[in-house]
Amino acid sequence: MTDPTPVFDDLRDESEELDRLVGELSEDDWALATPAAGWTVAHQIAHLAWTDRSALLAATDLAAFGAEVEKALAAPDRFVDDGAEEGAGLPPARLLAEWRAGRDALHKALCSAPRGVRFPWYGPPMSGASMATARLMETWAHGQDIADALHVMRPPTDRLRHVARIGVRARDFAFGVRGLTPPEEEFRVELTPPSGDGELWTYGPEDAAQRVTGPALDFCLLVTRRAHRADLAVRAQGPDADRWLDIAQAFAGPPGTGRPPKGPTE
Repeated sequence: MTDPTPVFDDLRDESEELDRLVGELSEDDWALATPAAGWTVAHQIAHLAWTDRSALLAATDLAAFGAEVEKALAAPDRFVDDGAEEGAGLPPARLLAEWRAGRDALHKALCSAPRGVRFPWYGPPMSGASMATARLMETWAHGQDIADALHVMRPPTDRLRHVARIGVRARDFAFGVRGLTPPEEEFRVELTPPSGDGELWTYGPEDAAQRVTGPALDFCLLVTRRAHRADLAVRAQGPDADRWLDIAQAFAGPPGTGRPPKGPTE
């Protein structure tokens, strides 16, 4: 059985990197609008804190998590936004403290959970490693929203391999959530890691007819829908692979509107 510890540690490191970005922000900075419509920097952190709290309940308190699922079922179109709105209304110092405490508790719960156990979720149950991978993907993606709002560049790291893997594995979901039939054949995906001097990150059969290639960072921006395909150096070979790049997403739920392409002066 694969040791899940590396992804647990990578999730912790990804969260700490984002913490360094927001930890010293002014109250005005917390109120800055991000590319997600209606969401400020505070909403982004509040969403991460809310989801970490839900994941902690799933790992430690099945009854309490079941009550959260009932709330979601009662308001399927609003429960995510409502959770973010509630947290964003807190004073920034308290929101930051709650996010820190919640993610620390989740890290400890995942590390101490028996190997092989699966936790309930809003979709299919997940292993501890899968839950940590999903949390890392969200932390990185919402961190990108914050970085965009602050007009800062974040150096990409090899932790992106977790985001890329989810994006590849979610290929059929991306077709299905749009009412499209997923392609029968597998694609070959070859990504250049952030360092640029290591081996390619590869997925799928080496001799696949349809292929996707490009920088891992760009692929991760694409599958988290944090940048428009037109602004990224991800390329497809084959009609189905080309269609996938228009609709790829690494997260559950509806795709949303995504990001518009940048204008010529941006």
